[in-house]
Amino acid sequence: MAAGAAGPSLAIEFGDSVKKARLRAGSGYEDALRRLALKFASSVQRSPGTVEIEIDELLTNLVVLASWPQAGSVAWDPQLAALATDSARDAQAVADRLDPAADCAAEMDPAQIDSVLGPAWVADLTSFQRRDIAKLLSMRHGANFSVPGAGKTRVGLAVFHALRRSKGIERLLIVGPKSCYESWQEENQKCLDEPLSMDVFSRNADPAADSLIVNYERLDGAANELGQWLAARPSMLLLDEAHRMKLGARGTYGAACLALGPRARHRLILSGTPAPNGVKDLENLFGFVWPGHGRQKVVRAVAGGDLAKASQVLRPLFTRTTKGELGLPPVTTTLRPVPMPPLHQEVYEALIGRFSARAAGHEGDFQTLGRIIVYMLMAATSPALLSVGTTRHEPLAYRVPPLSVPEGTPLFSLMQDLPSYEMSPKYQEVLAIVAENAARGRKTLVWSTFIRSLNTLERVLGEFSPAVVHGGTGDREAQIERFRADPDCMVLLSNPATLGEGISLHHQCHDAVYVDRDFAAGRFLQSLDRIHRLGLAPGTETRITVLSSVGTIDEVVEQRLSEKLQFMGRILDDPAVQQLADLEEEDPVGGGLDLKDLQALMGHLRARAA
Repeated sequence: MAAGAAGPSLAIEFGDSVKKARLRAGSGYEDALRRLALKFASSVQRSPGTVEIEIDELLTNLVVLASWPQAGSVAWDPQLAALATDSARDAQAVADRLDPAADCAAEMDPAQIDSVLGPAWVADLTSFQRRDIAKLLSMRHGANFSVPGAGKTRVGLAVFHALRRSKGIERLLIVGPKSCYESWQEENQKCLDEPLSMDVFSRNADPAADSLIVNYERLDGAANELGQWLAARPSMLLLDEAHRMKLGARGTYGAACLALGPRARHRLILSGTPAPNGVKDLENLFGFVWPGHGRQKVVRAVAGGDLAKASQVLRPLFTRTTKGELGLPPVTTTLRPVPMPPLHQEVYEALIGRFSARAAGHEGDFQTLGRIIVYMLMAATSPALLSVGTTRHEPLAYRVPPLSVPEGTPLFSLMQDLPSYEMSPKYQEVLAIVAENAARGRKTLVWSTFIRSLNTLERVLGEFSPAVVHGGTGDREAQIERFRADPDCMVLLSNPATLGEGISLHHQCHDAVYVDRDFAAGRFLQSLDRIHRLGLAPGTETRITVLSSVGTIDEVVEQRLSEKLQFMGRILDDPAVQQLADLEEEDPVGGGLDLKDLQALMGHLRARAA
């Protein structure tokens, strides 16, 4: 078909959404556009002459455009053209780094880091931080999988500062949990003699800021605005605690990150726990770092392999500092089995009997089984939690209503006795531990999954002026500062979903107690490192105590976390992580569900109901 008036036969530009590219056919090329669109799975025909395609698919399949009848008259949006060029270069960079025979002469020497950062960088760097910075600067984009507490924030800031001096990168967008804000703002002030103009993303954010910080929860609704901010000037996009987007395009956070990634000139991810559940986690993280052809090469490199193989194959694409390299004093981690009193035991057994019948034949219903797990974790901690449920401030995975129990059932009769039975043995144990520590002048960090459990402990531990931080805490920073600075505040109560990442307490606190745990190995590791991290004074005694109700789901969780930590320690070559899997038992003194978790749970239900 002959072309119409002079002009481009095909215009390729950004769509209205940050995730989309728009292809507009010139007059007379509508049929050619329709045929082209059939070659893209994500294509949506908006009009006879207009098609929208996911940007990542466009970048992955640029070769398809070679079939356009007038390839010489295709007009690209300049920024989108730069993305396409970068995608091709990224693919070649990945191929080169994954090639065992590749020449590594271009790797930066860690001894060069001082000159690369220049006199404006005023903070100290450890030898392993210099090594990690050098490797990350040797790549077009990168990943830092160093253990929690290794100073990844400082490394990320150094990479940006070096790129700003040498590669013309002007802006930094940091995506992370709210708890990371303090760390980035503090490091910005400590590391640079002229700190970046750094602001938290909001309607009132400084439009001239050098750096914006945004949390994962706000990302989806702000993706278009942030995409424009990234594209307006050469920018770096950094994901802190990047495992939050490990679901990739299947998750809300992952989809938003994948859409924003190509808009940034440089991409960097930070995560101390990159793949607690398998190869797919790594594929999705690297899919952000290396979109388009780069991701395809990563997937092919690990195709058919297990996570240990994938970790070895992909090692040239990431840097990792292990726990052992930090040179920290060892941490003592103990398990305290807590016997349940008779009524507590009866409630738990009655609950098992009810849930065994419900779960039978529904092993594939993860949502129902997830709720069962939440109720069982409650019952193993305090049966009183069952009658009140959770609050809206709990993470979504833990939100359940009060347990509905039909009248006339054994469990119904037992639940009527709960008002006279409030004090869980676990709470008694926490009180004894906190009192003992306080008498020695040691502050204690107490973790529990459930907010109502934290509220109960706030009353139980009242004499120790507890600080409390959870999803519904309005004065989070004030509570943390009170725990750090107030000599009368001897205990901080929190849940790992809220405070398990991004915050440092190792200068003020060296004791932690877990009232309960779930199956999320990554979250457990992250929370452990709030008090055991880089900067800990030599000779400091760090003690972790895990409480476990005898004969309950707590023992299933212990078994599964042990297996996951052994696994993660092996793939990351970190013996310290493996050692955490083998807890030493000690006498008492007073959500992340996968298929194997499910199998272990079903075994527990069958065994207890038999």
